[in-house]
Amino acid sequence: MRPFVFVNVAMSADGKISTAERRQVRISGDDDYSRVDRVKAESDAIMVGIGTVLSDNPSLTVKSPHLRAWRREAGKDEDPIRVVVDSRGRTPPDADILHKGTGKRIIAVSRTASPEAVNVLRGYATVVVTGDETVDLLALLEELYHLGVRRLMVEGGGTLIWALMELGLVDELQTFVGNIVIGGKDAPTPVDGTGFLREEDFPRLTLIEASRLDDGLLLRWRVERER
Repeated sequence: MRPFVFVNVAMSADGKISTAERRQVRISGDDDYSRVDRVKAESDAIMVGIGTVLSDNPSLTVKSPHLRAWRREAGKDEDPIRVVVDSRGRTPPDADILHKGTGKRIIAVSRTASPEAVNVLRGYATVVVTGDETVDLLALLEELYHLGVRRLMVEGGGTLIWALMELGLVDELQTFVGNIVIGGKDAPTPVDGTGFLREEDFPRLTLIEASRLDDGLLLRWRVERER
């Protein structure tokens, strides 16, 4: 068993999530930020890859006092469990995700992570060791389910999203398309990695919702299981 997994991303009209220098760009507006805060609050856990931690240093906390209170009243921590997929154990001990907000933190590493790094991280988070060279994502999701995670939000980056897509572990894709063009052949996209080489392997999507939001468009897609 594994949680329901949905990916949430914001991209430019030409499909980029940041510049070629990996510099953060404001793509969505206040309405989408409020939407994202709500879906965070409704999630049991939020997961990102180590690249996102190193480049953006996110806290992944729920910002709205109302939503934080709603979670408290429901008997939950004010913030969902924060999960970092970090095969080599490179999460900085002073990363915001380890210090800001409430609730549990989980760092998933592979067996290539040094024991020294793992011991340091255990001072701030629960460390899950799975996989030889890279984190075994299916085993990680099964462990999260065992810990009570039923709804898992994935915030990036493109390498992690690609790995989940490749393994067929994504159930829904939520994409805000903003009214800007970033450009650049080396600018990251929502799903990076090596990409699917054969058309028959492409994940197929069914549109759930399309609505105007801020100055852009919110798309919700269901990922079909059979490819």
